Parts: sequence; C-alpha cells; structure tokens
Amino acid sequence: MRFLGNVIWIICGGLLSAIGWWLAGVLWCITVVGIPVGLQCFKLSSISLNPFGKEIVDEGGAVSCFLNVIWFFVSGLELALVNLMIGIILCITIVGIPFGKQFFKIARLALFPFGARVVKMR
Repeated sequence: MRFLGNVIWIICGGLLSAIGWWLAGVLWCITVVGIPVGLQCFKLSSISLNPFGKEIVDEGGAVSCFLNVIWFFVSGLELALVNLMIGIILCITIVGIPFGKQFFKIARLALFPFGARVVKMR
C-alpha cells in the first residue's frame, strides 16, 4: 500500500515538491558557506518523493536551531507555504486527504529541516 501511495503521490504533486527542494539546494550550493544547507535540501528532495510510511523525529540542538532560524527566513517559509497550499487544495476532495496530509508533513519539515530525522514507520 505504501508503494501505491508513493506512486500516486508523485503524480499528485510530489514531483513538484521535490523540484522545489532541488531548486533551493541548487541556490544554496552557489556559495561555499551554503553547501551544507544545499545538501540538506537535496536530501529533503529525495524524501519528498516517497513520504508514505515515514515520520519525522526531532533531534535538534543549538546549531540546528540557529540553522533553522536562518533557513526559515531565506527559503523555508516560501517552500512551506507552497506545500501548505497544495495540501489544502488536495484536501478539498475525500480522495486527496491522505496526500494533503503528506504535504502538511513536508510543509512542517520545510520550516525546520535541521535536526529533523525521517524514519520509517513500523
């Protein structure tokens, strides 16, 4: 069921979300200082392609908090709003609710990606 959900997810906008993360990663990697943030974006791009069966666990510290504050103002807010709006649009129909919930999960991750770990659900 997770596989089918992930396939339908890509069709219903997961690919757009992954492209948004990828573009943010490219922009961050332009500078040497931004490369760690860009690599985080690339990791989150791959996660946004198959979100079903995964959950987010927060394990952040002081450095993660600092990076999350910078991230929020530079690219996190825009990506979170896009994912939030797509999730709201998908939740209009009953069939789209599971996919909308996944977009809400990615929107939350888009706000504060540092210190967050994605784990498979049992």
